Amino acid sequence: MAKHIGIAACSAEGASLCYRTICVEGESLFGEYGHPEISMHTPSFADYMACIDKDDWKGVAELMLGSAKKLAAAGADFVICPDNTIHQALHHIEGHLPIPWLHIADAVGDEAVARGFKCIGITGTRWLVDSEVYPQKLSARGLKYVRPEKAEREQINHFIMDELVKGSARPRPWPITRRSSPH
Repeated sequence: MAKHIGIAACSAEGASLCYRTICVEGESLFGEYGHPEISMHTPSFADYMACIDKDDWKGVAELMLGSAKKLAAAGADFVICPDNTIHQALHHIEGHLPIPWLHIADAVGDEAVARGFKCIGITGTRWLVDSEVYPQKLSARGLKYVRPEKAEREQINHFIMDELVKGSARPRPWPITRRSSPH
């Protein structure tokens, strides 16, 4: 029997893509039109950003915990969150979660190992790329990683925060720069 998936949403774009992916991929496991039961909880993205802008990761964690509790009450068996950035707050609440929370960097690291990758490029918001969310999880699996240079991080952050999370990304040429050495 399929488990009931709880999605702890942060940005609407990330949450909707996650939901859609589960539903579309579910057909390969459950047959035509099939997918597991899914519940989603979404505090206002502004609440997350108010905490992130103040570097208040415990506040972010409290929002995450609130979602986990609501999803557990809705019957979810576990929680996933498609937004990488907020995972750096997960350690603040791990001992208080009512149901398991699958850490996105664990899933990425496990998949990288399964596919035989040796070095992973970390990209995302500036808060994520500056954090140790991926370096810790990747290093624990013997994987190397590279991060964009500072100027690239700011440009990527702009694309994500000012376009992607608002659903208004525009195609444009991407400047090619030298990559940093793997860690």
